[in-house]
Amino acid sequence: MPLVSIVVTTKNEQENIGNCLLSIKDQTYSNVEAIVVDNHSNDNTQKIARKYTDFVFDKGPERSAQRNYGMINMAKGKYVMFIDADMILSPCLIEACVNELEKEDSVALFISEIVLGTSYWCKVRRFERSFYDATVIDSARIYRRDIFCQVGGFDDQIDFGEEWDIDKEVKKIGDMSLLNAEVGQKVPQKWKSGNLIEKLGVQMPASQNVIYHNEAAFDVKRYIKKKANYAKGFDKYIQKWGRDDPDLQKQFGLIYRYFGVFFERYGWKKMISHPMLTVGMYGLRFCVGVAFLSRKVKMSKRAYLT
Repeated sequence: MPLVSIVVTTKNEQENIGNCLLSIKDQTYSNVEAIVVDNHSNDNTQKIARKYTDFVFDKGPERSAQRNYGMINMAKGKYVMFIDADMILSPCLIEACVNELEKEDSVALFISEIVLGTSYWCKVRRFERSFYDATVIDSARIYRRDIFCQVGGFDDQIDFGEEWDIDKEVKKIGDMSLLNAEVGQKVPQKWKSGNLIEKLGVQMPASQNVIYHNEAAFDVKRYIKKKANYAKGFDKYIQKWGRDDPDLQKQFGLIYRYFGVFFERYGWKKMISHPMLTVGMYGLRFCVGVAFLSRKVKMSKRAYLT
């Protein structure tokens, strides 16, 4: 049984870290080490984390440096995974990942993600996220550690887009595939996180290998502002690969981001079946796009004046 190292990066995550680490502890696959790399939290994040793992470290200044420290310097596993503190792993997920990576030629896996939350906008986000699996909008979650180290981990010179960047580097070396969310053992009836998942709006299936992302506190204004702030952070990623790169043309292209990704793989059928969620999804994407472009215009004007 190869060891799997799961790295969780944190910054003041006392509300989430316990649920996240509990889901790691409750995996059906036992040969797992949980590594928490905290960016100098001033709440109880580290105290709570130490209830679940001995591997809790302080490291900054941002998430790429934190992830690299955990996945390159501290991890001992054959495979390394990175997740956020507000994520919960389904109980058979790691077992399914190892089975897939051991029998296939893939060196990394995309894992389906399900957004949690009961509000209308959380349902919209859950619907939207379902279109992104294994597209250029998505990013892999688990890698062979030797491959991850070979490409040098995350590029900490890139502010935003570092997950897309490392996937492009890894693809030069080996294949990446999407983990089948429906294949594997049945979810244990006494899975401790099951009640929380259902409380947050998602009915537990008999078998599913996914990452649950807790966005129950989702706020539209805060989300749009956050996405607008990305306008100033993608420049280094774009400079590295060039605007003519096929992946970047999709990632930053209006046609793909607003139509292509939702219509490919017969996604249009899903949109027709859920008209209210489709309207909300396009409304949210429109607001994000306007805010993003507005920020870019303001930045260009400021740069011109200086």
